[in-house]
Amino acid sequence: MNNDYNFEEVIKQFNYKGDLVDIQPYGAGHINDTFAVTFHRPHGNNVRYILQRINTRIFKEPEKLMENIENVTEFLKKKIIASGGNPKRETLNLVYTTNHKPFYCSSFGGYWRSYVFIEGAQTYQVVESLQHFYNAGKALGNFEELLSDFPAKKLHETIPNFHNTKIRYEEFLQVLAEDKMNRAKDVQKEIEFVLERGKETTVLVELLNSGKLPLRVTHNDTKFNNVMIDNDTGEGVCVIDLDTIMPGSALYDFGDSIRSGANPAEEDERDLSKVSMDLQLFEHFTRGFLEGTKHSLTDTEIEYLPFAAKLMTFECGIRFLSDHLNGDTYFKIHRENHNLDRARTQFKMVEDMDKKFNEMKAIVDKYR
Repeated sequence: MNNDYNFEEVIKQFNYKGDLVDIQPYGAGHINDTFAVTFHRPHGNNVRYILQRINTRIFKEPEKLMENIENVTEFLKKKIIASGGNPKRETLNLVYTTNHKPFYCSSFGGYWRSYVFIEGAQTYQVVESLQHFYNAGKALGNFEELLSDFPAKKLHETIPNFHNTKIRYEEFLQVLAEDKMNRAKDVQKEIEFVLERGKETTVLVELLNSGKLPLRVTHNDTKFNNVMIDNDTGEGVCVIDLDTIMPGSALYDFGDSIRSGANPAEEDERDLSKVSMDLQLFEHFTRGFLEGTKHSLTDTEIEYLPFAAKLMTFECGIRFLSDHLNGDTYFKIHRENHNLDRARTQFKMVEDMDKKFNEMKAIVDKYR
């Protein structure tokens, strides 16, 4: 147990039942500090919860973030119950504090929150079966469908312009101009890759601004490992990590899912020969996503699905490269040049999508 966090103070603030048994770091997230907390209940089994310290360096208004999560999860519970589902398993369930707040601000600094642990399911860093990826697509599509009548403008922007690719590109140019760590000279190939494709970053932003794409409630960070997969059935159980749920485009969610899941290699794979955009994985996810949304996407949204996959991959590569140039201040790193490795992986995916773009379009047309 890490005493730097003063767990004793934090745990007392939440409505946990039973005696504390164990606290262990949990998951592979880059942003928040996450722990699995185990309690033993008298005359019962052990019960686990997720306990997280929110990264307020990135999420600068944690109270608004938690207001988003509370409102969305309560909305989802009602929809899940109405459809005959299991609200204890199919959405996140907050554990409230003793004074009924969805978060606790500790005396030693930091905002904390807790969720009921979803047992019998897990997340995967890499797709291990086509069926898993199909089911993840269906779960994310259904997630968007359930929230299709939630008023998007009522949500706060937890990270302003998170998927505004035009602004992401402009920020990259600024980071490049400053070159605080004097690293630009060593990554000229990657810099040229970004500069050659800069014009593509305006496309979806302009479509949204013109009203040709609808503004929706979107997750905005739909990595494959943000869908819990049932251990027995292999179905997508619950969409997790709602920190970036806010107004956006369904194309962002589709694109980020393909970026993270249709690559058979790890996100930070150094051997780029292992990195590709697997068309089988793309097809399985696309079929599931379009089934999950019940074909409620507009024709324009469907038309731009393949482009969104490429653009979100490119955007993520820009973010990794920017962080590398800026001194690794956003994403957690575990080795030298870690963010550069991540950027190179994304850019290899973009190159492969360019080659397979017509095949991607044909797959989308097949299931539209």
